[in-house]
Amino acid sequence: MIYTVTFNPAIDYVLHLTAPLAVGEINRTSDEACQFGGKGINVSGVLRELGCESIALGFTAGETGAWLERGLQLSGLKTRFIRLPDGMTRINVKVKGAKETEINGSGPNITPEAMQALWDNLEELGEGDILVLAGSIPSSMPQDVYQQILARLDGRGIRFVVDATRDLLVKVLPYHPFLIKPNNHELGEIFGKELNGDEEITQAARKLQQRGARNVLVSMAGDGALLLDETGAVHRIGTPKGKVVNSVGAGDSMVAGFIAGYLQSGSYSYALRLGTACGSATAFSLGLAERRDIDALLKTIE
Repeated sequence: MIYTVTFNPAIDYVLHLTAPLAVGEINRTSDEACQFGGKGINVSGVLRELGCESIALGFTAGETGAWLERGLQLSGLKTRFIRLPDGMTRINVKVKGAKETEINGSGPNITPEAMQALWDNLEELGEGDILVLAGSIPSSMPQDVYQQILARLDGRGIRFVVDATRDLLVKVLPYHPFLIKPNNHELGEIFGKELNGDEEITQAARKLQQRGARNVLVSMAGDGALLLDETGAVHRIGTPKGKVVNSVGAGDSMVAGFIAGYLQSGSYSYALRLGTACGSATAFSLGLAERRDIDALLKTIE
């Protein structure tokens, strides 16, 4: 089974403007929508499109949390959220005008009792399961919680997938995660320099592999992606043609596609192709990628 963890889920209130955002003025929308989000939830959503079952774990609170849970269940996702006693699941405002502007909520405090309930859920995982940890950690939690999770579950035959930044990512490397997915800028931040070109990106990815990562997938937005797989082989792929209208969830969609592609084929090359198709399908859509768009783009990717 695939499990995803979203520590700080959100309802994204997406606003499309008729003109560039004018600060201090009244702005009119041309369209608006509410989307249920959070990086792990996004991964689960695209996995569902690809026919892969998963269970979304995490925390919710208040009426917004109840709404999020109902919405995800109606969409066909299996969830096992822990209800917090106080606060509310955050609402993020995504303004799409001439430029994208985001205002993200902070979310509720996660109590020690709620964290213990998550530990109890994670105790179910064992040989052959996949655990996806994605996104930032709320300030109410220890900032090494990813490391704690991998340390606690180490040795059980679980394949860990981690999409995080800086220390959050680096500290899990000794536990040999199956896949890590920094983008090229995040990879550069780890080593304190800007990475230019495939050779420098490959060298940096190889250093993370030497420190424990099995597979390193580096996304590069419109420049495609580079995969250093556990055999040491380097796979390079571009992006299909299309108009980018949405940046939210594209990286999560790539992670979902990679997982599904590898499970279906056992091929890292195909996993990269399907991951790229999923990430691009989301980038070219107003919401998360749908199967028909993924399949159409996959046919165009070599």
